Amino acid sequence: MTLFEIDGNALLIRHAGEVIRIEPWGEHALRVRATVNAAFDPNAISALLPVAAPASGQITIQGQRAVVGNGSIAAEITARDSFEWADPTGMDIHIRFVNSVSGQELLAESSYHPSWPPPRHYRPVGGDLWQLETCFRAYDAERLYGLGQHQHGRLDQKGCVIELLQQNGEVSIPFMLSSRGYGFLWNNPAVGRVELGTNGTRWTAEATSQLDYWITAGNTPSDIIRHYTAVTGRAPLLPEFAAGFWQCKLRYQTQDELLRIARAYKQRGLPLSVIVIDFFHWTRFGDWRFDPHDWPDPSGMVKELAQMGVRVMVSVWPALSPNSANFKEAMQQGWLIRNLRGQPAQMAFVDRHVNGRVYLAYYDATHPEARRFIWQQVKQGYYDHGIKVYWLDACEPEMYPVQIDNLRFYSGDGRAVANAYPMLHARAFYEGMRGEGEEDVIFLCRSAWAGSQRYGAAVWSGDIQSTWEALQVQVRAGLNIGLSGIPWWTTDIGGFFGGDIQSDYFRELIVRWFQYGALCPLFRLHGYRLPYGDISGSGGDNEVWAFGEPAYSIIREVMFLRERLRPYVMRLMHTAHQQGDPPMRPLFYDFPADSSAWSVEDQFMFGPDVLVAPVLQAGARSRAVYLPAGAHWTDAWNRRTFPGGVTVQADASLERLPLFLRDGADLAVRQ
Repeated sequence: MTLFEIDGNALLIRHAGEVIRIEPWGEHALRVRATVNAAFDPNAISALLPVAAPASGQITIQGQRAVVGNGSIAAEITARDSFEWADPTGMDIHIRFVNSVSGQELLAESSYHPSWPPPRHYRPVGGDLWQLETCFRAYDAERLYGLGQHQHGRLDQKGCVIELLQQNGEVSIPFMLSSRGYGFLWNNPAVGRVELGTNGTRWTAEATSQLDYWITAGNTPSDIIRHYTAVTGRAPLLPEFAAGFWQCKLRYQTQDELLRIARAYKQRGLPLSVIVIDFFHWTRFGDWRFDPHDWPDPSGMVKELAQMGVRVMVSVWPALSPNSANFKEAMQQGWLIRNLRGQPAQMAFVDRHVNGRVYLAYYDATHPEARRFIWQQVKQGYYDHGIKVYWLDACEPEMYPVQIDNLRFYSGDGRAVANAYPMLHARAFYEGMRGEGEEDVIFLCRSAWAGSQRYGAAVWSGDIQSTWEALQVQVRAGLNIGLSGIPWWTTDIGGFFGGDIQSDYFRELIVRWFQYGALCPLFRLHGYRLPYGDISGSGGDNEVWAFGEPAYSIIREVMFLRERLRPYVMRLMHTAHQQGDPPMRPLFYDFPADSSAWSVEDQFMFGPDVLVAPVLQAGARSRAVYLPAGAHWTDAWNRRTFPGGVTVQADASLERLPLFLRDGADLAVRQ
């Protein structure tokens, strides 16, 4: 019996009805695929880009053992005696990954029991789809980061159970970075979960045709992220305007209101780069055009704002109402997500010019023609008026109830493909913009998947509460999504739900959130302030002067701090574009040799030169700041210097954000 064979630069293992393929994929990395079907699915959605076979790849076979190497990583495949009595060969296949330089085990498959189930376990769910479980060993003291953006409030996710499901505020990007020196991508858009237990790690796909994962080794976290973004794509260069301040509220209801607010910013001498037109500016869900009653001259509006140096961003949802002018064609052409059961509707929501709720359907972003269709509508409704910045809201897509098993996409069963929706949705707009010759591309998205960054996707943290607890969570969430390949990230400054702008509680919170937001990759205000009123209305005031004194004076200075730092922000964005490094990252990213840096969750580096210690507690007027070993540090405000490897008590008066500059970095923090 031939257990192993070489197929080009890949190793094939055929055993007990399963075929496993292991091959080099990028630098210091391997891709593993396995199936119990007759063949691998050539149409499977993948986050990985095609790559040239690396020169360092090599395969050796010795009896019942084989090794696939690529740079500093190697997979050791062993046929071992098995207690699985149903297996007539009496063997099982075990895969172990090692650092080929140090010999250290990075990650190895593991069974919870010596007889059943095996590390790769398939349960039939219909046709050529399988519920798949893949299990690996757990390691003492291992820390795990990334996995998208989640609201559980943890940076190190060891011990967590993470649902692989796109939801508002929960962004599923199945890539994790380990403190053991590896990165792991579960290259599968299926709905499922990952359990990061102390007794094992288990990845589950509810329905899939095959196993597909990618693993890389690196000496530092930056090595790992660079390897990962090289094979999933890096963000375009951030447009210069996007590094400035973005103004938004629940919604500006009319063209006159929007222009009045933009003029007010300019009259006050405040920096403003982007102003946002949120939902319900349209005629119907799925028309993707302005209601002419409220927006009579979009082209003229865009031109006036451009003269002020302000770009317009418009909210675009992937939903269609049956009343939309585009619904019939989309339905006839098969461009809508289908339901296995019931009517072709996935969400009940309100809409313009309709009493009560309507049932909305979503276009199918996995369908190439559907992607071209939505772009053509957006082009006619917005782009042709000069609007070139799009807010891709509700792009999980958001639906109630969440019954993924009921969905059928062009690319297959909802359980098998749904998580790729936001990535493919961004692709529709990216390809549309590039087709028009546009180079400056950015989309604000509420969700993303592995590879979304290559299509210009910026992510914000969803509809969060206006509380201190929510602010604390966002710090961890933003760091983890940066370690998931998404360099462009932001929050609703002040939170989305709530915020009594007359209360002392909120006025202190908004100041601290602004200070934090100014040192995030994108700097953007949004919120549904009190009093709420009708969701289709305007919401409470949310301009920076609406928060009263002293909040306004402090926020004004924060806005100019961001302006002074914009050249530095753009340098970070160049690095993200060229190398994949996230602008906002945990301390250990730049100081991996400092063991204490790995446990700090409420500070971060903004690029290599700025340490940020946001104030996350009400009433705090000082805070402890850990300064990593391996550098000396200067307080950006009082110019005091400190050695690394120490904790200092920093001034955090209401107008002061603790900032420390590394090794005498010369940045324009102070006026």
